[in-house]
Amino acid sequence: MAGLAAAVLAIAQQAQAAGDPVFGDWLTQTGDGKVRVGPCAADAAQACGVVLWLKPPPGVEMQAMRDANNPDPALRSRALIGLTLISGFHREAVGQWADGQIYDPKSGKTYKAKMALGPNGVLKVAGCVMVFCQAQTWTKAE
Repeated sequence: MAGLAAAVLAIAQQAQAAGDPVFGDWLTQTGDGKVRVGPCAADAAQACGVVLWLKPPPGVEMQAMRDANNPDPALRSRALIGLTLISGFHREAVGQWADGQIYDPKSGKTYKAKMALGPNGVLKVAGCVMVFCQAQTWTKAE
C-alpha cells in the first residue's frame, strides 16, 4: 500500500510541475541566447532547459557553434543548439526550483544552481560555488 501511495504522490508532483510558470522559452540576460525550460526527459518531476538559439559571433553560423570549451575532449564537437544548459532542478514551490545545475559553455564549467520566477515575470537563474551565487535575469521570450 505504501508503494502505491508513493507512486500516486510522484504522479501528482509531476502533474503539478508540468504547469509551472518557469516552463517556457526565455531570453538570457544578454539577449544572445534563448533557452526552453520544461520537464526533464529522464524525470518529468525535475526541470531542465535546452538551448534553442544563440547569437553567433560575426562570421560564424549558428549551426557551426560547438561546445569547444568542454573539459571532456570527446564533447567539444557537439553543437550548442539543443544542448542541455540547465538540469536536475527540484521544485520547492510554484515558480521556485533548486538543487539543479547550470552549464556555462563559455567556460566549460558546471555550477550548482537555483531559479525562481520574480513578481515582475522575470526568471532569476543563479549559479553557485559554495555559498557565493551569481544571478542572471532572463525574460520571457515571445
